[in-house]
Amino acid sequence: MWEEIAPGEFITLLSNDALETTQIIDVREKHEWDYYHLEESTLLPMNEIPSKLHLLRTDKPLYIVCAHGVRSAVVCNYLQEKGYDNLRNVSGGMAAIADLQGFAYD
Repeated sequence: MWEEIAPGEFITLLSNDALETTQIIDVREKHEWDYYHLEESTLLPMNEIPSKLHLLRTDKPLYIVCAHGVRSAVVCNYLQEKGYDNLRNVSGGMAAIADLQGFAYD
């Protein structure tokens, strides 16, 4: 089962260097990534996930993020069906993260 993580809690983990780049998967499209992204994340667009499952870690939690938390929830469901556990969907996505960092995403 996957869980939701509040953007503030996620930012705290980032600030404390508690996450590795390979644990933060941004499932948005490249143009969204180019507009605004976290340097600590890995871009893996949602439509590429099925062919790149081998790139995803299984030894640590994965934090899945998109623009607003909808696509990342879909990805969490898909990964769960494929046997992944220890998944976290970042609630509110990059819009919520950006807001906490003083950037108007939308």
